[in-house]
Amino acid sequence: MLERFVGKFSSEETWLIIGESLLQILIIFVLSRMVIKIGKGIISKFFLMRAKSPLRVSERRDATLLRLLKNVLTYTVNFIAIIMILEAVNIEVKALLAGAGIVGLAVGFGAQSLVKDVIMGFFIIFEDQFSVGDQIKIKDYEGEVVEIGLRTTKIKSSIGQLFVIPNGSILEVTNFSILNSVAVVDLTLPYDGDIERAERTISHMLELLPAKYKEIVKTPQVLGIQSLNPSDVVLRITAETIPMQHYFIGRVLRKEIKNCIDENHLTVTVQEES
Repeated sequence: MLERFVGKFSSEETWLIIGESLLQILIIFVLSRMVIKIGKGIISKFFLMRAKSPLRVSERRDATLLRLLKNVLTYTVNFIAIIMILEAVNIEVKALLAGAGIVGLAVGFGAQSLVKDVIMGFFIIFEDQFSVGDQIKIKDYEGEVVEIGLRTTKIKSSIGQLFVIPNGSILEVTNFSILNSVAVVDLTLPYDGDIERAERTISHMLELLPAKYKEIVKTPQVLGIQSLNPSDVVLRITAETIPMQHYFIGRVLRKEIKNCIDENHLTVTVQEES
């Protein structure tokens, strides 16, 4: 048997077959890398042209679809390349796939959650429920979406925690990045203070803010008396901002109002941020 084995690998025909197989594997590998690179370039160029078109598109959704399509392309080409490599080394792919199908059927009942995750991933992406870069809240997890896959969604919190959430468990989502936000600031005045003068002076100052801060969508408003406390009156001011900028604008309003109070000697106190 040993002599037969040595004789087989001493044969010139055997080494020709091995060399031909290695050459085929090398060609398949190089071509698959080229297809992935060219395909990703075409996908990126398509979305770049789409962004420059006069038609209104969602940048959030395009960023998510761009990453998803690139991943799908990579997985598909690599799978085809593996099949071709197996055929190049004379492994019966049909029998292998049939065996894999039997094994898949055996574990299928235990993979229902995986199927659910993938289906929910498709719905999340194509319904544009949220996209990469959005600020969202899922159950007790809140943060910025850094990646959406077909199986999981990754969220980064404000302190750097990374939450990996199976898509199948996402039943309710709060998205803070679609609609404009509102900054709210409350002021307190004593009962003997001049409320009309305070409202008039602060309103005049608020009219100047949209030109100074691009995050403010329109002129902030003094809504008037919010509540009556035993010793003072509470005035409420609101400012509509672009999504998720209400915290920043809230701090800006407190600073600008404080400066206005000092310059005009108003008996007004800015409440702390809640």
